[in-house]
Amino acid sequence: MTVPGQRLGQPLSRESELARAGATPLRRCRTSSPASPSAQCPPGPEFLARHTGLQPLVREGRCGRAGRCPGAPAAPEPGARKQRAAAAMSGPLRPSPSSWRRAASVVLAAGWTHPGPTAWSPAEGFRLLLLQRSPRQGFMPGAHVFPGGVLDAADRSADWLRLFEPHHAPPRFGLGPAPPPPSAFPGLPAAGATDGDAGGAALPDDVAFRICAIREAFEEAGVLLLRPRGSRPSAPEPGRALPPPPGLAAWRARVRRDPRHFLRLCAHLDCTPDVWALHDWSAWLTPFVVGGSRRFDTAFFLCCLREPPPVLPDQAEVVGYQWSSPSEATESFISEEIWLAPPQFYEIRRLQNFASLSDLHKFCLDRAIEGPERWLPITCLTADGRLQLLPGDELYLEDSYFLENPLSTEKKTEEVMKEGKKFHRIVIHSPHVYSIHVTVQSKCKHVYPKNYVVSKSRL
Repeated sequence: MTVPGQRLGQPLSRESELARAGATPLRRCRTSSPASPSAQCPPGPEFLARHTGLQPLVREGRCGRAGRCPGAPAAPEPGARKQRAAAAMSGPLRPSPSSWRRAASVVLAAGWTHPGPTAWSPAEGFRLLLLQRSPRQGFMPGAHVFPGGVLDAADRSADWLRLFEPHHAPPRFGLGPAPPPPSAFPGLPAAGATDGDAGGAALPDDVAFRICAIREAFEEAGVLLLRPRGSRPSAPEPGRALPPPPGLAAWRARVRRDPRHFLRLCAHLDCTPDVWALHDWSAWLTPFVVGGSRRFDTAFFLCCLREPPPVLPDQAEVVGYQWSSPSEATESFISEEIWLAPPQFYEIRRLQNFASLSDLHKFCLDRAIEGPERWLPITCLTADGRLQLLPGDELYLEDSYFLENPLSTEKKTEEVMKEGKKFHRIVIHSPHVYSIHVTVQSKCKHVYPKNYVVSKSRL
């Protein structure tokens, strides 16, 4: 069986596909050594601009022109709603693994029944927790996100070992066989490579990142994904969050000041973080965007809960929340009630593949051994928008050049789309209008979103 859009016979080279789209990258001239002057350099900018439509990006003003550059979306209008879209994933990469901040996020999917005398279940059968970030935050202000944050040294402390005893011990703490590590993008450290300050860590990444996501869910939303200490993981079914303990606000304030207090809270409650309820889902790296300063390597986990727990925004990082089905979240986004970054929009659309919470939970259990894919989107600027290219797309190139450089073309988005066939991309028409195009087969026994194309009336 062929994949939709798959070419028969000899495929085009990646260079040919890029040239056809008018988006061949400018490459640095590389030689194998200083004594190898014969190494061939790529064509110069003038040749590329004339034959492929590529416009090189200049650091000053992105393209060396006054005003907005081709392919850059119009700046959002002033006002709180428009500011939510002002900062997506951004920032230049410094040449050091420590420049990538390692982070974890948990997608909370809770079973949902309609309140009232008659039980009612929506088409999706579950709701997702979306937290609204404070407009004062420096990164993605005002955006709706899944709970999560940056990995702290306390999340991998040896002090957790005593709390997990006697039933859960290294190396896997009862998580089952280790999945294969995801492939590394050229020029980046492999997944699982430790940060400069993580030497001698007592916990493996699989455990530490889950503790991080669970801690952040408590800090931001007051949700405690804990289980009684010493108990064995229950039967494979959706779990429940722990009811908020007395003195919740005081504990959250302590944990916000010093993440080591989260372990002390767990010990006080005689509980352990429920790392077994968090399933590997995906991993996203912040793509390069000119003018930003923060980039993250974020592990996404999925946790299925029987019912929605109480949510108490901390009113510091998080100022609001909502439980939404994938379709409701999509409608809220395109109607400009909320703003979603491309990864969150992609994951929400991916979750619309599941009709019920039980289907989603079973899917997570069945693919547990596979592990997540780890993606670095490549940005392609067009004359009227931009694309985020994902692995498998015909224009996607795994090349360290794209750690700090986007593609660029003077063609319009519609022209680029008409010329291609093998797609795995997010088309960003404007801050509140995204399309998703997928014609490649998924990997690692995962699912990709179905094609989602906005109507022309919204463009």
